[in-house]
Amino acid sequence: MSPHPAAESGCVFDRIAGGALAADLVLDEPEVLAFLDHRPLFAGHTLVIPRRHVATLADLPPEMGAALLEASRRVAAAQREALGCQGTFLALNDVVSQSVPHVHLHVVPRTRGDGLRGFFWPRTRYAAGEAAEVAGRLRSALGAA
Repeated sequence: MSPHPAAESGCVFDRIAGGALAADLVLDEPEVLAFLDHRPLFAGHTLVIPRRHVATLADLPPEMGAALLEASRRVAAAQREALGCQGTFLALNDVVSQSVPHVHLHVVPRTRGDGLRGFFWPRTRYAAGEAAEVAGRLRSALGAA
């Protein structure tokens, strides 16, 4: 039997999905794979990936996105049951700060007082009228897509 094509890829997540690189698996299904992040924010920090290589969120087919989110939902529920956390933080970097160019959703177990505060970057406010203008530009772009 020939190796899974992803096993020959230069993408570390493809290599994990193809079995060429070991990982601490949490969920192993035909469409998605979940494994522990090797540099976790907290114990149980899990990465959920589509098995098929997709580099950016814009390239992710809707059915794959649905499978990714559903798997993440189940991982979050498992974290609450197995780790006793009170909730979760979900994050997906797209291109900027995306350490591996393969769509992956971080599912991070959370408890009150765990020290993680909001987002990791400075927050701002919109200038008067700016929010409406930005929302309009986004609606236009969504309509064109």
